[in-house]
Amino acid sequence: MPKIAPWRRLLAEFLGTALLVTAVVGSGIMATTLSPNDVGLQLLENSVATAFALGALILTFGPVSGAHLNPVVSAADWFLGRRAGTGLTATDLAGYAVAQVAGAIIGSVLANLMFDLSAVTFSTKDRAAGHLWLGEIVATAGLLLLIFALARSGRAAVAPAAVGAYIGAAYWFTSSTSFANPAVTIGRAFTDTFAGIAPASIPGFVIAQAMGLIIGVGLLLALYPRVVIEHPAIHTAPLRRHPMSDKPSVLFVCVHNAGRSQMAAGWLRHLAGDRVEVRSAGSVPAETINPAAVEAMAEVGIDITGQTPKLLEYETAQDSDVIITMGCGDACPIFPGKRYEDWKLDDPAGQTVEAVRPIRDEIKTRIEALLADLLPAGKP
Repeated sequence: MPKIAPWRRLLAEFLGTALLVTAVVGSGIMATTLSPNDVGLQLLENSVATAFALGALILTFGPVSGAHLNPVVSAADWFLGRRAGTGLTATDLAGYAVAQVAGAIIGSVLANLMFDLSAVTFSTKDRAAGHLWLGEIVATAGLLLLIFALARSGRAAVAPAAVGAYIGAAYWFTSSTSFANPAVTIGRAFTDTFAGIAPASIPGFVIAQAMGLIIGVGLLLALYPRVVIEHPAIHTAPLRRHPMSDKPSVLFVCVHNAGRSQMAAGWLRHLAGDRVEVRSAGSVPAETINPAAVEAMAEVGIDITGQTPKLLEYETAQDSDVIITMGCGDACPIFPGKRYEDWKLDDPAGQTVEAVRPIRDEIKTRIEALLADLLPAGKP
């Protein structure tokens, strides 16, 4: 997939958050107009519109920016991916947060104007109370746990419906009506309507949301310490090998499939010959193999210049007997039902060939031990 320009991702976060707040505020104004004497019905109308709009917006902007539309989601993405380099960078996080807050303010202004109200009228609705802050902690922690549990278990495709459903439900089961979003909280201060929040109440809500962020990420790491890729075929289909072959198959996985996994695959092909089927892949493959890894392997007579980084796919894992992940932490997936090993190795990315040589040699030692296990003495 081609890399998306940063300005496009920021524009997506700005527009997505703006439209989300427009939906929240606009549906609140419409609800009070249609049902002026029934607060319960107003909340129902507001929550249903928000849930559907949120799902649609995630579908619209997800392929561009991930459709975070929420600074705590972006912060969690940065924190969870910072070691493996798979999440937002600190610069990305700052940009996303600014775009989200700006979009939320514009969304509130747009909703006001659509209903022939003043562009900005600061809310007078006081929401400063301990039980409301507790509601925000619960709403935010639950939202983050849901989003990243889906991502880590290979079910991200259902996120638009699941997140929309969760927020729609949390309108009702939390005392705060589930803001769960610092940008949206700030944006809703710019409208003195059903969905508004007084500016003085914002700090308490944002602090509660930050606490929800910490709790949500902590629960995620306790329940989903690694990425688990689920697929029905992995559990139901028999192991498939090449026709007329009973050779064991080994898959090496790292993040970029440019260094460690390529060197390991090169060693295994060199030492095992045609007795083992060798594969390698990456969760976020690079464009080219690390040149220092290529040079280090060439020094021991192994040419890996013909290899290219590949994306990890379900079928590749399904056809492998052994899956070895290599120093990529939470970014490396676990495929249930497979023999699984995690080799903790230094990352050769950005290293000189002198620094890569010890990594190369350690990989050789591990490959020799793996071969002794896969191909016991006397086995052809």
